[in-house]
Formats: sequence, C-alpha cells, structure tokens
Amino acid sequence: MTLFLQPSTDGVLLRVYVQPKASREGIAGYHGDALKIRLKAPPVEGEANAACIRFLASLFGLPQTNLSIKTGHKSRLKLIEMEGVSIEEIRKVIVAQPALSS
Repeated sequence: MTLFLQPSTDGVLLRVYVQPKASREGIAGYHGDALKIRLKAPPVEGEANAACIRFLASLFGLPQTNLSIKTGHKSRLKLIEMEGVSIEEIRKVIVAQPALSS
C-alpha cells in the first residue's frame, strides 16, 4: 500500500505536504511519506488550506464538500479525507501527473 494513501470509514485519507506561495500549482513529487503539492496561495488566514481543497477537488473531479482537512490545519503536513473516491482511482490520477511520470 502506498504510504500517503489509506482507507477510511468514509473514503480515503490522503497525506499531503503543502508548499505555499509557489510560482505554479501542481503535484511536485513526494516529501517523505506524503504527496507534495505546490500552491500559489499564501499560508495566511486559511488561504492555503482552501486552495489545497480546491486543487485536490479539481484534480480528482470531486465536489469540494467531499474533501476535508482532518489534521494539519496550521501545518504544511496535512491529512485530507476524500469521500466518493477509491484508492485505485486516486492512484491512477496521481501516477498520470507529469512530475511523477518517468
């Protein structure tokens, strides 16, 4: 099993490491046992958290209401719960990202 993906009672838990104030948004690879995500938003007043939810919802084709930050509201390392998607579906999307393809 991939370390950054875990099943949960309502869907999937995704461990991400957020790099705020990046020049462009996207998946940037891995950071330890987390998926590294670059976001343009600054880490103030929840802007990076909101941008993280928007980015992941768009990437996986889910409504934003299906995603929630379980831990890491004030940290770069976050645990995101995603409802309505399987680990296999998430894996397919992540592997197709340019930063992770060979």
